[in-house]
Amino acid sequence: MSSQTLSSTKAISLAGSADILVDYFFYAINSILYQREIYPEAAFKKNMKYELSVLVAADEDLTNYLKTILEQLKVWLMMGVVQKLVLVIKSVKTGEVLESWQFNVKAEKPDLSSSKETKSLAAIQAEIRNVIRQIVATNTILPILDSTCTFELLIYADKNADIPDGWAETGPHFVANSAELKLRSFSTSVHRVENLVSYKLTS
Repeated sequence: MSSQTLSSTKAISLAGSADILVDYFFYAINSILYQREIYPEAAFKKNMKYELSVLVAADEDLTNYLKTILEQLKVWLMMGVVQKLVLVIKSVKTGEVLESWQFNVKAEKPDLSSSKETKSLAAIQAEIRNVIRQIVATNTILPILDSTCTFELLIYADKNADIPDGWAETGPHFVANSAELKLRSFSTSVHRVENLVSYKLTS
């Protein structure tokens, strides 16, 4: 058996799975911020990821903010205390929550009795690619955000999670008069991520 075949079926470690999730969240969040026009088109640049042309923020401050949040998320993923990551889109004028993008994280226990081969990185990335495509496609379904909006990132963690200095606990952010759109999920065999968006119905 070739070394290439061996590497393609090697079990994904906890750290490897956390890296995959953090990468996915970074590109998913950037895609949402672009598609929902939270920032102007000129604020993004093209990048290749998951065999897709994706748009990421060109603004260094925004990129650093996302990376800071996601670095802490990775720490908590390694500790097994993350429940979900939520991207909340709010009206700047009223503070009303208009959309809530939820990425629910569930730990998966390996099936030691299964004779199936370990899921390859290529298979995981194919699942993520389908999710990213679906996120882009939701822009044709979701209501137009006709007011200037901003966003917040919330990490829901277990009560025993150590909160870093400068971070604060916050309450839930609900979308009033909302509908829900479930998106595809993906699995690394260590973590499963279920994706959905709640959005405010227009009158």
